[in-house]
Amino acid sequence: MKTDKKQNQYRINEQIRVREVRIVGESGSTVMPTKQALDMARQQGVDLVEISPNANPPVCRLIDYSKFLYQQKKRQKEMKAKQVKVEVKEIRFGPQTDEHDYQFKLKHAHEFLEEGNKVRAYVFFRGRSILFKEQGEVLLLRFANDLEEVGKVESMPSLEGKKMFLYLAPKKAGVAKKSQQARDREASEAELRDVKGKETKPQVEEIDVDTPANGGLLANAKISADALKKLTETEEQ
Repeated sequence: MKTDKKQNQYRINEQIRVREVRIVGESGSTVMPTKQALDMARQQGVDLVEISPNANPPVCRLIDYSKFLYQQKKRQKEMKAKQVKVEVKEIRFGPQTDEHDYQFKLKHAHEFLEEGNKVRAYVFFRGRSILFKEQGEVLLLRFANDLEEVGKVESMPSLEGKKMFLYLAPKKAGVAKKSQQARDREASEAELRDVKGKETKPQVEEIDVDTPANGGLLANAKISADALKKLTETEEQ
């Protein structure tokens, strides 16, 4: 049923009953009578597909209809993959949460906001602990302040029954987490590039300029100095 509904979204061939259409392709666009466009489609062995019925005249493409549907499905899949799904993550506190537990939950909230998710933090007052509601409000305000780099307050702390809520939204669009398979593939590709780079790196022969056997600059300089010294001694004699 879904496939049939998808296919019925577009008019093709003889279903297009307007007088003229605009044909778009790689070389540009051309307005022509619909009959002429249908003849072109038959000659090329493809379909005349109406992709923009509200344009004047309607915009059509000469393409195999099954291929066109496949391209549309692929494009939608790619767009969906690029979208970051925003979720609301909950962080729960008690009115007298200790520092270690606070830092642990703060770290998780920071990660949630960096991924583009919203955070709903709340303090749950059990029994007579409702007497410490001011303490719970201070806790939530501190929580918002510690997350100000990655999150912004959507609503200040408010008491609803036995819970006091604080809502935070991410300041920046999140980055979707990559699957382990994708991370492994990227690591393998990087390792392969590194190996290829080492194979193509030119080998440079190192020459020790200090070793006479290698004809180094210092060795040549020393030989020249000795020769000059001997020549000077001979002239003096």
